[in-house]
Amino acid sequence: MSDERPATLGLRHVALWIGDDAFDRTVRFWTDGLGFRVDWKPDDDNVYLTSGTDNVALHRCPPTRELDATRSNLDHVGVCVPTAADVGRWHDRLAARADDLGLAILRPVKTHRDGATSFYLRDPAGVTVQIIHLPGIAPG
Repeated sequence: MSDERPATLGLRHVALWIGDDAFDRTVRFWTDGLGFRVDWKPDDDNVYLTSGTDNVALHRCPPTRELDATRSNLDHVGVCVPTAADVGRWHDRLAARADDLGLAILRPVKTHRDGATSFYLRDPAGVTVQIIHLPGIAPG
């Protein structure tokens, strides 16, 4: 296997759990306060925002997950890649080196409802990382 790494666009995606009591205010903060625009809102519990070169996902925290000061609200971070095919190349490369790098593949490559393609892994520190192609922020 080649050690050549597929391209990335960098860390341009983060997903956060937001408590029900702060969800609407948090959306307003990101849109009215910081100037992000809604890229996609599949339902009342999820909104995806962008400044044009990135993606911030706000997820209303489900009742089964408690938010408190001892637990991070971070769901995952996303490393964006230029094409959907790059997602598969990254998956194959990292899956082949999972033991050596101390990571675990959590979910296989999937195409999402919004046209994004991604897979998830857990890094050695326990952080969930999504390798993702987001057509809306890919170089054009």
